Amino acid sequence: MNRLDCLIQYLINEDPQYAEMRIPEDLQGKRDLFRALRNVREPKPVSEEFLRLQDEELQAQLQEKGVVELNACRDVINRVSTDKQLLVWQGDITRLKVGAIVNAANSQMLGCFHPLHKCIDNAIHSAAGVQLREECHQLMLQQGHEEPTGQAKITKSYNLPCKYVIHTVGPIIPTGIPTPMQKEQLASCYRSIMQLAGENRLESVAFCCISTGEFRFPNQLAAEIAVRTVKDYWAEHPNCSIKQVVFNVFKDIDKKIYQRLL
Repeated sequence: MNRLDCLIQYLINEDPQYAEMRIPEDLQGKRDLFRALRNVREPKPVSEEFLRLQDEELQAQLQEKGVVELNACRDVINRVSTDKQLLVWQGDITRLKVGAIVNAANSQMLGCFHPLHKCIDNAIHSAAGVQLREECHQLMLQQGHEEPTGQAKITKSYNLPCKYVIHTVGPIIPTGIPTPMQKEQLASCYRSIMQLAGENRLESVAFCCISTGEFRFPNQLAAEIAVRTVKDYWAEHPNCSIKQVVFNVFKDIDKKIYQRLL
């Protein structure tokens, strides 16, 4: 039995409802099932052998995708008055080798439980491994309540090439028209992340487009708030350790917006 088969069989054996599940023959089918089973899995301990095999598999997948160094993110560079750098990079944030990448989390902070969902929360937890959900679970147990909108938590990165993951809960805009309070909540996400990164002496942070997409914050306004808040933070904290900020985008529209702003 190969590595993926062993990993899938371990997850199947954890839950009786999967007893009749069959492992696909093709490689992509195996990888999809392995990811889906981890997506729906509640946080709980696993064996050391599972972790060893999982980490080997996820590291192999990362090498296939390719690690992106910070210098490769220079599609757009804008020097601001504090002589720091703002960069835009379009691609998979789980490939970035930076101080921390930002995860747009939900208030439960446990990652996305929808199998193979396309959200960034799912992508980050899937690439990091089951350890990330377990660490988030322990943080939430200690906290004793859901994560408030506009705040942030920092965790290890596990199988990601970044050093840390910073999780934040952005505002949800059902109408697509944010209120003044929701605009401030989004700005608070960026401030909280910059503060956490600075406290941990990180030199680089990669932001995703927090609250856009399914949370329906308007893309243009969200980008304006992001850039303004980062610049304001640097102006107010001239000794901040953060030297570079990457605005990571997935959609072409967001890349164009950030290029215009910078």
